[in-house]
Amino acid sequence: MPTQVRIFAMPKSLGETLAGSTTTSVPAPAQEYKNDRPASPELRSRLPIMETIPEKPKEGGLTFAHQDSLPKLPIPDLEQTCKKYLAALKPLQGPREHAETRYAVQEFLKKDGPELQKKLQEYAVGKTSYIEQFWYDSYLNFDNPVVLNLNPFFLLEDDPTPARNNQVTRAASLVVSALEFVRAVRREELPPDMVKGTPLDMYQYSRLFGTARVPTENGCQIEQDPESKHVVVLCHGQFYWFDVLDDNSDLIMSEKDISINLQTIIDDAAQTPIQEAAKGALGILSTENRKIWSGLRDVLTKEEGSNNADCLGIVDSALFVLCLDYTEPSTSAAVCQNMLCGTNDVVKGVQIGTCINRWYDKLQIIVCKNGSAGINFEHTGVDGHTVLRFASDLYTDTILRFARTINGQAPSLWKTASPDPSKRDPESFGEVTTTPHKLEWDISPELNIAIRFAETRLADLISQNEFECLDFSGYGKNFITGTGFSPDAFVQMAFQAAYYGLYGRVECTYEPAMTKAFLHGRTEAIRTVTEESVNFCQTFWADHPAEAKVEALRKACQQHVNSTKECSKGRGCDRHLYALFCVWQRYLDDEVSRSASSLGYSSPVENGSEQGSAVGSPAKDSVLSDEMRTRQRGDSTNSRYQEHPVPAIFADGGWDKLNSTILSTSNCGNPSLRQFGFGPTAGGGFGIGYIIKDEGISICVASKHRQTKRFVDTLEGYLLEIRRILRITGRRPTTGRQTRAREIDPDKPRPSHHRLKTRGRMITGADSLRALAARSSTGTRSPTEESLMMSEDDELGGYGFFDAGMLLQALKARGEALDQQGESKASERAAASARRREIGKKLRLVEY
Repeated sequence: MPTQVRIFAMPKSLGETLAGSTTTSVPAPAQEYKNDRPASPELRSRLPIMETIPEKPKEGGLTFAHQDSLPKLPIPDLEQTCKKYLAALKPLQGPREHAETRYAVQEFLKKDGPELQKKLQEYAVGKTSYIEQFWYDSYLNFDNPVVLNLNPFFLLEDDPTPARNNQVTRAASLVVSALEFVRAVRREELPPDMVKGTPLDMYQYSRLFGTARVPTENGCQIEQDPESKHVVVLCHGQFYWFDVLDDNSDLIMSEKDISINLQTIIDDAAQTPIQEAAKGALGILSTENRKIWSGLRDVLTKEEGSNNADCLGIVDSALFVLCLDYTEPSTSAAVCQNMLCGTNDVVKGVQIGTCINRWYDKLQIIVCKNGSAGINFEHTGVDGHTVLRFASDLYTDTILRFARTINGQAPSLWKTASPDPSKRDPESFGEVTTTPHKLEWDISPELNIAIRFAETRLADLISQNEFECLDFSGYGKNFITGTGFSPDAFVQMAFQAAYYGLYGRVECTYEPAMTKAFLHGRTEAIRTVTEESVNFCQTFWADHPAEAKVEALRKACQQHVNSTKECSKGRGCDRHLYALFCVWQRYLDDEVSRSASSLGYSSPVENGSEQGSAVGSPAKDSVLSDEMRTRQRGDSTNSRYQEHPVPAIFADGGWDKLNSTILSTSNCGNPSLRQFGFGPTAGGGFGIGYIIKDEGISICVASKHRQTKRFVDTLEGYLLEIRRILRITGRRPTTGRQTRAREIDPDKPRPSHHRLKTRGRMITGADSLRALAARSSTGTRSPTEESLMMSEDDELGGYGFFDAGMLLQALKARGEALDQQGESKASERAAASARRREIGKKLRLVEY
């Protein structure tokens, strides 16, 4: 009997939504499908579907309360954009190359630029955002596999209660918290995001659940069931589902009920040997090239009477996918890889790694056997900041819910809570299916072969990438701010210095700035490489005084802060230029289309997985970066541009250079996360996700085997070295921020009745430093103490470009060598040990 599938509501197309959207519009009520219509999205007409939750707030609703007051993203001034474009390219180009780019920009401002600016302004009238449609297209027209190319991951911290860090308990707890979040969004009870009192756009939260990226012959589309009530569970590559919400979005299952369902699923999945289950693991197809995946979906549904269309409908319309992995990664790098792309484990010629236990077209919550949990998300409709809020609330709610089992008065994140399912009348749940159901796919020989080849291609892709993590605990936000630096700018300069120390050059670097202070805002590109950052890298690695290095760092960080502020206000150059390029491409397509129709000619469409550049030039092989090539479709012959030449700014090599990102970086996280990361965006680049915590920095680096471990070691060495330099120039305490009790001024006059309290010598961090200096020749200091007390004459000095990776080892080895010098005298060692214990106690007092 075919699996029952809930009837979908007819969504509006994305084109309709964007073309007619205003800040006060409310979509008309959705027309229901009749029961005799096919329920599966596969059998519906392929439209760019984007069903939305109305942004006009409900009466008393919180989530969209500020949507009407949000300003639109401004279209920047053309000359200012070009000025910033040149500034971003100058440190990346040689004099001759930059002169050519300057000339191209001048030509653009004289000829095509003003006309394209005018067309963009006309296009933006009545639109929610001038960039939104183009931005969706850039993702949805991406043909390569989304795994390792588009989908990022978050790795949650372990549950603070060790007994709850087993797979079933952790997974059930996270599912319940996720459902409470869904309920809060749908009931508009989720408080809006704020930054320093400024409300942020909340539109992306309506894209998060019940959504799927569906491939078609003409690019992907986003489909959504806004009334989805079920979740899909993947275990050993096998698919299961059950309902979790009623029609009011209230939970119909308790955490215990969900735990029972999950254990039932695990037991059932284990009955099929993993090698046998792997051969039918259809989730692997979601890792294919998008055009191939589109064709395979057609193969899945072409057989009459097949159950596959219904199964696809269940998966596509699920709130989210829960992946239960059988592995227990032992290192940070291994668990990060598991969350990003799964493991690659071939046994007797059969892939049994967790890479077969995924569905990358949807939001996924992944839980390992040891309780390690993370999130992998489809990036088209949501940015990291939105999913970070989801992850943070998810983690927080699991803790608070456990606290309420101890103390019923413990607080809750939610304005209202679902009624206790155990106390409800089952009849009030409506027509729901709470017992897990396994999806039985009809696997034809053709699909068997497709699964095999998809797996081998994915195994290649995973093998081509490597991952390294740095859980740096030397210092974090508190120390950085205590020395007067912006934490994000400070870490960005660390990436620049580490790369320069390894390769002696700078490369194009990208960092996203959030623009959600604007209606439907997404991101703008911060260009980290500036003349100031280059000067800092050169100063740091040369033989300069510590003060000069710190001053160069301060200037570079300040420039980065200024750039970030401008980008957050929508005044960067990248999105504006990309929109101008899209307007030109759109105009060109219209002209070619009119010309072709008048001649009875239709332009060819490329076949296969390889995609040509959308823009050609007689003088150049390509005028687009790899990223831009994947965004465009159609005829790429040079004859197309003889009558409509490429605007000079886009034909110039600088456009390619700025869109070929070597260091792709992103700062996204808080204490609820252990790590955050993504794959490299260029074959010769690094993907760097980082989280700046109060007392540490978590960094995940991915690359296609570009000495990732060596880069991470160099980065750690730099972080230790710059701390030493900051200490010897500023003599600051080891922590940048003190508690209230430590902020009392010791020199403040005291009343006479405080005389007794002032007797004795106050012990401070400075005393410890003096004590260290007094015994500088004893050879009893630890590597950390040695790093702190080294004089300026002992700075980086001899550590040049070729041995920069040895910096960390050198700092540690210095302490070890000095300790060894004292081995000849046992009495000295005993005395030194006693002195170390005494100093340690004093430092702990200062710390606390």
